[in-house]
Amino acid sequence: MDSATYDVVVIGAGPVGENVADRVVRGGLSAAVVERELVGGECSYWACMPTKALLRGGAALRAARQVPGAREAVTGDLDVAAVLRRRDDFASHWEDDGQVSWLEQAGIALHRGRGRIRSARVVEVTGEDGAVVTLTARHAVVVATGSGALVPDIAGLRDAAPWTSREAAAAKAVPGRLAVIGGGVVATEMATAFAGLGSSVTVLARDGVLPLAEPFAGDLVVESLRDKGVSVRVGAEAGSVKRADDGTVSITLTSGEQVEADELLVAVGRTPNTGDIGLDTIGLEPWSWLAVDDTLRVVDGGGDPFDGGWLYAAGDVNRRVLLTHQGKYQARAVGDVVVARAKGAAVEDGRWGRHVATADGRAVPQVVFTDPEIASVGLTAAAAEAAGLRIRVVDHDLAALAGSSLHADGYRGRARMVVDEDRAVVVGFTLAGPDVAELLHAATIAIVGEVPLDRLWHAVPAFPTVSEVWLRLLEAYGR
Repeated sequence: MDSATYDVVVIGAGPVGENVADRVVRGGLSAAVVERELVGGECSYWACMPTKALLRGGAALRAARQVPGAREAVTGDLDVAAVLRRRDDFASHWEDDGQVSWLEQAGIALHRGRGRIRSARVVEVTGEDGAVVTLTARHAVVVATGSGALVPDIAGLRDAAPWTSREAAAAKAVPGRLAVIGGGVVATEMATAFAGLGSSVTVLARDGVLPLAEPFAGDLVVESLRDKGVSVRVGAEAGSVKRADDGTVSITLTSGEQVEADELLVAVGRTPNTGDIGLDTIGLEPWSWLAVDDTLRVVDGGGDPFDGGWLYAAGDVNRRVLLTHQGKYQARAVGDVVVARAKGAAVEDGRWGRHVATADGRAVPQVVFTDPEIASVGLTAAAAEAAGLRIRVVDHDLAALAGSSLHADGYRGRARMVVDEDRAVVVGFTLAGPDVAELLHAATIAIVGEVPLDRLWHAVPAFPTVSEVWLRLLEAYGR
């Protein structure tokens, strides 16, 4: 049995694991990553990049059709084959040569195979050929195995071999009829994408559409989906599923109604990829999310470091925020923490410390690439009230801005600012409208920096841009 020793061993070579290892190496330590699939992980091949490539063609076509002059130049519909080819390019044709090359250039060792924790600081890697390599970490093991699609216990569902987010992102053909169970981000984005590619789409949204967002965001997305011919069934619940011999799928709702489709996408949540990484060997529960402190160190039930503090978890697997960019943020934090602790430095646990993931609680940015786009950061009004804040909510119609009318005819959208009245700072911001994703970072900076409203008044937005909404919101607030 071969063996090797590194300062840090990272299980999982997705964007989170890559960033942990890179940060560690930049800090002067050695690092190895263990990966059983493709280096680059979910985001590169089955999520962020390929799904946005599926959506971009339709968004560009809609944008052109909303501007006179450009509208007249559009003479056809989407070229589906071209959209799929571009998606394939962004997924690197599901080959990870480029990512492996980057690891080599960064000085990070790669061990391919299934990694399992065998004891404190020891990870055993079993390759496809059955060969086993034992890796020992001098300082830390970091779990960055991410999450997988949750397939709920609906009668017949697993036997029907439904699509999850992976199959939807990598689809080689567009189904004539697509049914979607779920109403969250994946469900609405893929409903938007496949409706634009020509599918007849039915969305079964038992708990509503984008239920964690501001209510107006979900309402606008539902309206837009229905305008595209999508059947959105809010409150509909699948009771059983059956795939026929001809490949078609029948979904029987709890109401007794049946929905027929050629493919079925299940998008109802995520589950941690911790089932076979050896958690049982160190006294933790397989398939569990890993609780961590703000330095991303795994903690026990009382909040103390687990077994001496050598085990860390970053990204989806700790369930703090299931977003790639937030996982990469955690990766940078945990990398700095491990380096500091390895060198005997004190890790700053203060509010502004670089070594802590303080943004995970109340300053998380997210974009839903539907039509309209939904861009949000911080707390919704409901979440702020639940947190005990005394708030004021200010809304503005994005269509009332000069920049919006220039951007597109018939521009529709809305903005909401949630203000903590006791501190006079913004704690939540949501935008719904075409191309609002690029406006989000200003709100993120305002919330993370806790910029007082009196100072925001001096951040003058350029005219005529959609960013002028900041001025209008402050005017409406009374500043």
